[in-house]
Amino acid sequence: LRRVSASPSSRRTCLPPTTWRCGRKSPNMPFMSREPGNLCGLHSCKFSGLVNSKVLDISGKKSGSKETIVMTTSHKKASRAVRPGSMLLSTGIKKSSKKGLAEISKALEGGFYRRDLLELAKTKYVKVKTSFKKKKKLTFKSRRGSK
Repeated sequence: LRRVSASPSSRRTCLPPTTWRCGRKSPNMPFMSREPGNLCGLHSCKFSGLVNSKVLDISGKKSGSKETIVMTTSHKKASRAVRPGSMLLSTGIKKSSKKGLAEISKALEGGFYRRDLLELAKTKYVKVKTSFKKKKKLTFKSRRGSK
């Protein structure tokens, strides 16, 4: 393993691949992770919200009867990296497909923030949006004629 200094910027470097594979039970099954800021939920250096200095996640949030889509990013100030409570920022995204996808593109491409995850973020936005849809109840008419 590499020695890592105590400064916040250098502490968040990726670990060697052997460390990432230590927890695997089977080589065929991917090791899943559920940390905040992990876009795909995979235990990988690319998607990890704990290791990367730039975090990205898109998720659904339910408060009462309202459902919202939230984009989680890391704070731009370096001093917030050492404060776990204020390290992540949550931004609401519009549910309209055209406006929501444009908002994600503007945040990632326009702000030069994790452009490598743009297509995955758009795919996850669509998946989260479809998960909010309720199943329609089917009503059948009686086939008997009325007398």
